[in-house]
Amino acid sequence: MKDAELRSQIRQHFEDSRGIYGSPRLHALLQHQGIRVSRKRVIRLMQQDDLKARAAKVYRRVPGSKRFFCQIPNSLPELTTRSDQVWVADITFIMIGTRYHFLAVVMDKHSRRILGWSLDKTRTVPLTLTAFNHAIAKRQPPAGLIFHTDRGIEFAAYAFRDHLKKHGVIQSMNRPKSMNDNAHMESFFHSLKSEELAGRRFETQDELDRAIRSYIPRYNASRIHSSLCYRSPIDYERLAA
Repeated sequence: MKDAELRSQIRQHFEDSRGIYGSPRLHALLQHQGIRVSRKRVIRLMQQDDLKARAAKVYRRVPGSKRFFCQIPNSLPELTTRSDQVWVADITFIMIGTRYHFLAVVMDKHSRRILGWSLDKTRTVPLTLTAFNHAIAKRQPPAGLIFHTDRGIEFAAYAFRDHLKKHGVIQSMNRPKSMNDNAHMESFFHSLKSEELAGRRFETQDELDRAIRSYIPRYNASRIHSSLCYRSPIDYERLAA
């Protein structure tokens, strides 16, 4: 009877996650509910119901993409201790019809919360400025915030750099040939594409825009992260406060 009750709860959490949570996250959710159960038992009960988390496809950047080099150092601290201490940002490409469109996203590194984003058919400075401005309007961080990105020309352009200085933001960039410096953003794009966009075809920018608008609030409010003690970004910020 206890197994039957646990299987029902596991199935519910699995369905709520749209089939993306495996045994570690499901086990953590049960523990958050005060349910004492071992990880091995969760695995066994998932196997009985043939519950398997969707395998994520790995998306990689187009090889040989050009980068604009400028003397902006990597100013990331070894540890982040609070929200609005370090923001990270990046751009990814998504196919609409037969043409790539570009998505710029800004994330709080401490909580993994998505703060701003922008979608357009061109990869330009206005794309990154729009995402940054959305984040600034939402959070209004104090001076001294570190804003970290890769070495893309959209972030290295003088118009963007001047805009950061205007808001008292310290700009930071990846070290040359060190893509892991911005791993948190790569991880988010991986999650977005595998959990929301995989297997779907978008014919218009409005269709993709609606999909992203649906995913990001859900990601912030309910997607749990092992690095956040199996909490969602919003929940983690609430606990830290």
